[in-house]
Amino acid sequence: MNWNDKLEGTRQGLRNLNKAIPDTAQAFGALGKAVKQGGVLEFKQKEFVALGIAVALRCEDCIGLHVEALIRAGASREEVADVLAMSIQMGGGPAMMYAAKAMTCFDDLTAK
Repeated sequence: MNWNDKLEGTRQGLRNLNKAIPDTAQAFGALGKAVKQGGVLEFKQKEFVALGIAVALRCEDCIGLHVEALIRAGASREEVADVLAMSIQMGGGPAMMYAAKAMTCFDDLTAK
């Protein structure tokens, strides 16, 4: 799988959905903005939480979006790996498989 292509497909699907349900999409976007800007945790910490949940719930599209956000926020491979280890502890075998996908995503998106 090419994670850059996967992310583009995810974004295209979201754009299509947003056109179909603009009020819901706008409200969901406002929720995302509120939780990422408010509170005591930094943006990167919140994205680590989101990645852990994405792995535990087995959402490939979410993994791609949150890994990309973490890369932009300056997360290291080691930090991402630590979050993935915690996700495996919480999610068991299925989380192990999606943690592997998340690590590959990080490596693909940071490859030069």
